[in-house]
Amino acid sequence: MMISITNSAQHELLRLSQGQLNLLERCPREFQHTYLEQLRPPTNPDNQEKQLQGSRFHLLMQQQEMGLEIEKFLEIDDDNRKNNHDILQLQNWIKGFAIAAPEILTKSGNSETFRESEHYRTLQVENYLLTVIYDLVIANQEQAEIFDWKTYPKPENKRKLQYNWQTRLYLYVLAETSDYPPENISMTYWFVQSQNKPHSIKFSYNSSQHQQTKKKLNQHLNRLTQWLEAYQQGEQFPQLSEDNKTCNHCQYASRCQRQYVGSDTKSSSQNLSRVDVTLVNLANIQEVSIKS
Repeated sequence: MMISITNSAQHELLRLSQGQLNLLERCPREFQHTYLEQLRPPTNPDNQEKQLQGSRFHLLMQQQEMGLEIEKFLEIDDDNRKNNHDILQLQNWIKGFAIAAPEILTKSGNSETFRESEHYRTLQVENYLLTVIYDLVIANQEQAEIFDWKTYPKPENKRKLQYNWQTRLYLYVLAETSDYPPENISMTYWFVQSQNKPHSIKFSYNSSQHQQTKKKLNQHLNRLTQWLEAYQQGEQFPQLSEDNKTCNHCQYASRCQRQYVGSDTKSSSQNLSRVDVTLVNLANIQEVSIKS
């Protein structure tokens, strides 16, 4: 098997996931407020419900991959209309995916084929521990495939998805921690909530992309190291330029002395509270959904 893990020994390292890398690239100051200071506005109930439903789907897919029965979790309860709506949605997603991609759910009789859901890997780069969790990995002697389930509509811009750090980091870490050449690795997103039926977007990998990701990753990590050292001396992480439209909708706009055009700014600001944490607590932050 070529899927053997070659992780470095884990010491006191700063853990980084694709979510942190995406935010660090978008706005270093927002990264500081979110992950170093753990300032959090109230959670939007609608978004919280969508995240919960997405977590249920991921759990059901994991249980199904493990050979466990999931039918009892999808039974309708006549006394709970709200719960029934959620269950029907899960049923539609799972049935739709089974129809659209039966080859993924069908396990090969080849004993040399590796399959694992919620497959966890880490890669140490200097003082950082890059962490990834694959929804499903299927690998044989020739190739390795990464699959990721999304329970929101597919993004309109495939190019943005290609350069999102989830795509780049997931492919990069698998290439770095296995014997597979980049050309033998791929990643496929399945968007189960597409309008008509589940829709997939596949990215093949190659050595040129791998070197580009390595270069970009090292640039980000070197800058992060400098910013962290300065932060320990009381300096703030860099801000975006004042004319950047991203600030117009940022939850930390008032803290950064920028205009905020979102709703209930005062309430959000008042509910932000500082929590003293060590840098290693970055490992507890959930990943962020990919947006178009």
